[in-house]
Order: sequence, then structure tokens, then C-alpha cells
Amino acid sequence: MNRTDKGGIVEGLTGRFSRAGTIYVTDFTGLRVKNMTELRRRLRAAGGEYVVVKNTLALRALNAVSKAALDDVLHGPTGLVFVDTDPVATAKILADFQKEFERPAVKAGLVDGRRVTPDEVKRLASLPSREQLLGQLAGAFQAPLAGFVGALNGLLYQMAGALEALKTQREGAAQPNS
Repeated sequence: MNRTDKGGIVEGLTGRFSRAGTIYVTDFTGLRVKNMTELRRRLRAAGGEYVVVKNTLALRALNAVSKAALDDVLHGPTGLVFVDTDPVATAKILADFQKEFERPAVKAGLVDGRRVTPDEVKRLASLPSREQLLGQLAGAFQAPLAGFVGALNGLLYQMAGALEALKTQREGAAQPNS
């Protein structure tokens, strides 16, 4: 690989590092090509991208975008997961894949500019998905409203019952006694 090729790779990595809100660094040692292809497919479906990189080129790109928080984990076989959207969904995929195939091992991550450990990535994976959290939030907003509507409905039934009783009472008073 010549200097021009390396420069192009560093440029591409620099763009990915600057666009990605989340980056996970993995060690893919022992992962078969077939399994790596499956991992890439799953990550792509969740809005992520898995890239195998040379550590020296990744270091250059990280330094170019001032994200030096991952320098110490760039050694050995390294794969990077770039995530633009939901860090939880991709963390779940990595955790599930690791349970299934015992690889890839997460070395570290960068979530919204904050360095995370492999244990924190596992905790991220255990969180509900964004859609589930939004559903729970909507349910929390809806519950008091549903209670209020139920209370109003109960008051209307009480009012209707009271009016019906008043009507019956007046009809009984209006009829002459036999």
C-alpha cells in the first residue's frame, strides 16, 4: 500500500470519525469471515457500520479529528463500529453476537464524546430500545390523562343518575295520591 492509498484511507476514516456519534472498538480475533459478514449485515440494519482498520491509520484519523480518547485500545486486530443513530441498538447487536459466537470482544467505545468501558457497553445493551422508551414515555403521559377522563366520565354518570332521580321524584309528586 503506497502513501496515496494510506492518505485516502485516513481521509475516509477521518470523515467517519467526525460524523459518527458513537464508536465502538472491537477485537475480532478468531471471527470467521462468514460471521463477520453476518455481523456487518446486522449492524447495517441498525444504522451502524463495521470496518476493519490498521491501527496506525486509525490513530492518524483520530488525531486529525481530536478524538484521542481511544488511542490506548488501538492495538492488535481492530474493528470499528461507527454509529450515526442509536448506540443502544448497535450495543445490543454486539452483545448478542458476542453471546452467540463469543466474538468480537469490545475494547472500548466513545458515546457522544464520552469514553465507555466494555462493561458500560454491556449495560447500554441491556437498556430498552429507543422505540420502547418512547412508548413507555407516551404511556406515562397518557395514564394521568386517561384517569382524568375516567373521573369526568364518572361525574357525568353521577349527574345523569341524580337528574334521573330528580325526574322520578317530581313525577311521583305530580301524580295525585290514590
